[in-house]
Amino acid sequence: MYNPENMARESLPDSRKLSWLQGLISFSGRDQGLPDFYFFGGDILKVAIVVGSSSDLAHAERAGKLLEEFGVPHEIFVLSAHRTPLETLSFAQNAEKNGFSVIIAMAGKAAHLPGVIAANTTLPVIGVPLAVSLNGLDSLLSIVQMPSGVPVACMGIDGAVNAALFAVAMLSLKDEKLSQRLKDHREKMKQEVLNWKKG
Repeated sequence: MYNPENMARESLPDSRKLSWLQGLISFSGRDQGLPDFYFFGGDILKVAIVVGSSSDLAHAERAGKLLEEFGVPHEIFVLSAHRTPLETLSFAQNAEKNGFSVIIAMAGKAAHLPGVIAANTTLPVIGVPLAVSLNGLDSLLSIVQMPSGVPVACMGIDGAVNAALFAVAMLSLKDEKLSQRLKDHREKMKQEVLNWKKG
């Protein structure tokens, strides 16, 4: 996981550069060899997943796994609105410039991370309250009760998978193939419900 002080691509350590490049050169082998990741206006459709603590990484990894299933590249960051405020501001202010289209921010307790990020970028921010204390009610209210003018899309408590699916839905507005993948995913879920007796 890369915790950025400088978000410039050339500042990435070699391990992160390799991970980023592997995402870019992943090919489906279909449709005349076009890559699975599509560009619009020179930018890749990429998701940032931000958690407030390294102890929350399991939630980020669940969201990341879902994004990988849809062929959507992502990067995971550990940033705290309270313990690393300047780095969090830098991330949010430079996220669009660094190629991100959607941000998923997860935090527990006084979960100000999604709101702080949303206040410093016009990119859509999806907040995920985590059940760190009080069964997650404290973090849920911290995220869902954003003041008028600075919206955050709030998922359910520990809703990392839904956050990833919501990010996919937003990105699919620009990508017909991604939209079809999402429709196929919904159809698969439908058939699993209808065919439950056959299991």
